[in-house]
Amino acid sequence: MSLLQRILFCSLLWANQPLWALGLPPEIEASLAAVKVPGDAISVLVAEAQGGTPARLSHRANVALNPASVMKLVTTYAALDLLGPAFTWSTQVFVDGNVHDGTLHGNLIIKGHGDPKLVVERLWLLLRRVQGLGIRAIAGDIVLDRSAFETVVQDPAEFDGEPLRPYNAAPDALLVNYKSVVMTFVPDAANRLARVQFEPPLSGVQTQATVVLSAGECNDYRSSLKADFSDPARIRFAGRYPLKCGERIWPVAYADPASYSVRAVAAMWREAGGKLSGKVREGKVPADLKPAFELISPALAEVIRDINKYSNNVMAQQVFLTLGLRAGSRPDAGAAVATMAGAREVVNVWWTDRIAPGAGANNIDAPALDNGSGLSRDGRISAQALALLLQTAYRSPVMSELMASLPVSGVDGTLRRSQSETPGRAHLKTGSLRGVSAVAGYVDGASGRRYVLVAIVNHANAQAARPAIDALIDWTVRDE
Repeated sequence: MSLLQRILFCSLLWANQPLWALGLPPEIEASLAAVKVPGDAISVLVAEAQGGTPARLSHRANVALNPASVMKLVTTYAALDLLGPAFTWSTQVFVDGNVHDGTLHGNLIIKGHGDPKLVVERLWLLLRRVQGLGIRAIAGDIVLDRSAFETVVQDPAEFDGEPLRPYNAAPDALLVNYKSVVMTFVPDAANRLARVQFEPPLSGVQTQATVVLSAGECNDYRSSLKADFSDPARIRFAGRYPLKCGERIWPVAYADPASYSVRAVAAMWREAGGKLSGKVREGKVPADLKPAFELISPALAEVIRDINKYSNNVMAQQVFLTLGLRAGSRPDAGAAVATMAGAREVVNVWWTDRIAPGAGANNIDAPALDNGSGLSRDGRISAQALALLLQTAYRSPVMSELMASLPVSGVDGTLRRSQSETPGRAHLKTGSLRGVSAVAGYVDGASGRRYVLVAIVNHANAQAARPAIDALIDWTVRDE
């Protein structure tokens, strides 16, 4: 080793950062070259999960790149560390008036605090609990209080051109069913039609109960349906449904997300047998009014499994805003409004304190978080920073919860179709945007050692680099 190399080694060891590596493995270079992705478009780091030893591989690891959904690792680990895996959200219900003979003479108020899993089944349970208070009719209004979060305006088609995907919905303090409509198609061959069920029902929206069957193959059945979701007051199909598809479920984002919660609550209250003299509208809880009850969400540890395994953007943003609203305490009515700026500040302070404390050994720049989900053109983080986060998490009490939330290569989540030759050996968060392909997480080597692996590609052909990333996973496993 030359004097220059020894100096570099000692400086990197002092900084507790991974050692340099002499280029990418030949098979990775060849795979990248085959799809015309240059070596300077990828950042890679492979190091032992426990830390404390030089990296096996480090290539442009200190360059901050757009990680796409891999940024969810920062949000979900920060939430586990700050809030704890047992943390839950509450949706509070207030009764503003008196109840006589089954009628509430006043308003029923529902206030959200960011529950990421207020799905149809749990909203139905909330309304049944209202009826358990002896309320069958409401002489006033049902008021929805969404004031705990700032209003986040975003274009659902901006990043992947998929405005109908529920995961592209904007965050909301009272996020009902991801502001989506779930359609179930059930063929009825005898009557040559498919029956269509819609969940949840939406007040004021006309739906089409049946679609004509076709005898064709079940290829792109969604295109065959020729669905029209453009009119918020009507969902219709101009095409046909292939018989060979059998039963299928298709969730879509509602065309007018701003009115979704109002429509869903109104329709579900009626379906539950409730009567309403007024209307469902937005508003705020009056000062000093105490909640009649709270609907408690699943625990954070369960929520982050949905976020990381299926890369759910809106759920990640719900968690990110929650960090801005509070860290470690349940909110009361009238809590401060959560903002993206506030959430970024909380996570940046946490990063400095927990991941890269002070100006000493572990001083690595905090990530540029934007909205915390990775659904951003402005998010940036280096492979070095991600590796340090993963090593810190590995030594933490919440390691098992974070690791269990990650997709398993060739088994589930966004890695179910991974072409790695060593399925089941890697727990990795994936990231994908136009021009971005990334993975980060843990890989079990054949020797029994466990590694952190980070790979980020920023290039026009980034999606074509997936085979190179699979080859990198296999290279990491073959460590003997």
